Amino acid sequence: MSHGKNRRQKPAPLLNFDPDPAVANGPEAKEFRARTGETLRIVPLGGLGEIGKNTMAICYGEDIMLVDAGLAFPSEEMLGVDLVLPDLTFLAQQQSRLRGLAVTHGHEDHIGGIPFLLKEVTLPVIYGPALAIGLLEKKLDESGLSERTKLTQVKPRQRVRMGCFEVEFIRCTHSIADSFSLIIRTPIGVIVHTGDFKFDFTPVDGEHFDIAGLAAACEEGVLALLSDSTNTEREGYTPSERSVWTKLNEAFIQAKGRIIITTFASNVNRVKQVLRAAMNHNRKVTILGRSMLTFAAIARDLGYMQYPDNLLVQVENINQLPPDQVVILTTGSQGEPMSALTRIANDEHRKLKVEAGDTVIISATPIPGNERSVANTINALCIRGAKVIYGRDAGVHVSGHACREEQKLMLNLCKPKYFIPVHGEYRMLVGHGRLAVECGVDPDNVFIMENGDVLELTAEKGKMAGTVQSGVLLVDYNRDFMIDEEIVEERQKLAGDGLVALAVSVDKNGKLLSGPDVSLRGVILPRGLPAEEFVIRLTDEAKKIIAQAEPHDLVSAETVKDLLFEKLTDYFQDQLRSNPLLQVVAMRASLAPADNGANGGGNERERSDRKSVHKKG
Repeated sequence: MSHGKNRRQKPAPLLNFDPDPAVANGPEAKEFRARTGETLRIVPLGGLGEIGKNTMAICYGEDIMLVDAGLAFPSEEMLGVDLVLPDLTFLAQQQSRLRGLAVTHGHEDHIGGIPFLLKEVTLPVIYGPALAIGLLEKKLDESGLSERTKLTQVKPRQRVRMGCFEVEFIRCTHSIADSFSLIIRTPIGVIVHTGDFKFDFTPVDGEHFDIAGLAAACEEGVLALLSDSTNTEREGYTPSERSVWTKLNEAFIQAKGRIIITTFASNVNRVKQVLRAAMNHNRKVTILGRSMLTFAAIARDLGYMQYPDNLLVQVENINQLPPDQVVILTTGSQGEPMSALTRIANDEHRKLKVEAGDTVIISATPIPGNERSVANTINALCIRGAKVIYGRDAGVHVSGHACREEQKLMLNLCKPKYFIPVHGEYRMLVGHGRLAVECGVDPDNVFIMENGDVLELTAEKGKMAGTVQSGVLLVDYNRDFMIDEEIVEERQKLAGDGLVALAVSVDKNGKLLSGPDVSLRGVILPRGLPAEEFVIRLTDEAKKIIAQAEPHDLVSAETVKDLLFEKLTDYFQDQLRSNPLLQVVAMRASLAPADNGANGGGNERERSDRKSVHKKG
């Protein structure tokens, strides 16, 4: 198997989200175009080596089409970050070649990045299933971006053209309604992009995987298969969504009080089953969470679910009903800090409190990285007396992704010459690559890629061919700010080791005039060492550093500051075994004697900029 360059991605520079025509004619863009020739290039910008922000560029000649443009949600240590996006620099450079975007389905990790993409580039058209397009229409209207592209719904087996690419949409089954795999016909052969999929032979909505349509396309010969890797570590088959109904119904029968249930807002089929169970058991439903309300409204408008108007009640009226006639359908399946379920569990919700006798059903599994947050929510619910039904053994959730036997079925249907595992953490991609070899793919034709890698394919051979700029953009969504990764690192340092601020003033010869003035915030000191004593020691250490410094280290405020950074960081590591965020303000002052600045003496003050140093030990 061929592996992409195993590198740590550099943080992407902050982009100005205003289109700049000059970018598309820059040297990097021209160099990439010059190498294109008659070779097909596959360039993942997100979704490889991770779960989330799935974004793929497929390039041939002067044409580029995109498959999905998603986002990811931040991990717990990304303090103040709301959303994580792929670096969009490459797409800005190639603006003139973009022919359109094909959406596989409506999950946020596949469509959530589109509004941000459209702030950077203009797309001629976005094709996708009705539910995904309905969600996108709302997103773009709210962002004022409706004029930046044309949204077009597609139907199963419909073919559309984007430049030299012909794309056919094949119905597949997943955890959201209206999901598609893609048959991409290129000048040198057929590419199959599975999207997120599983083979569900008894789907709740009756929309089966169009295996016949997929097989017919594969009869043309498949040059390359890009396939969902999420569950490659699980043997067997993923259970059908219909299997959830039995366990869900049992929970409703056994519940004597209120039922609080959380699932992914996008899992329309699961929500439909919850509403059906509520109707069967004569319960009213209140829906909490903006995303849950949005999905339910759009899915109902498009005909994906039906329910009577009187089934739903406002949260303000829920306490007027007997507990055994209530269902609360809420967001928060991933333990998100501001979600409705988390606030309810922590007794922070203004209108609802958990009561002894409540049954809470967590109809989802944690996304990798969210396990601790979900566990904290479950603990808080149990403390308040709720019965919590959760976990794989409870049977109230099934995955939307294919397990190994289904992945083998996909490989054997397609029989690709080249195989590129996508959508998964790196170990998942490697495991899926090995599975492809077991199914007969030449090991030399299996490519384990990373975001930013460039794979070149011809009808005869494939090879890794360098990289484009990749990385992440961090978003403070509420304020529409981009956040530099260094700022996030500073916040992590503040949370972990605290802050030390130090100010000094020296004369033109480097002699200390005043200070050091020291303050501590959140610094953990050795047991028995008072803060006042540590401040005295730190002050003496700073004085000693300046007194023993070489003259060239004291020629400006900047050199004084750098000297203190270097020496005090080592001092903290030695004395505290930690590395607090260090903020130094250094001033250099000179004053002519006797005249207080008259007769040409004057005052000169040189203040350093704020600077932080992180020393990894």
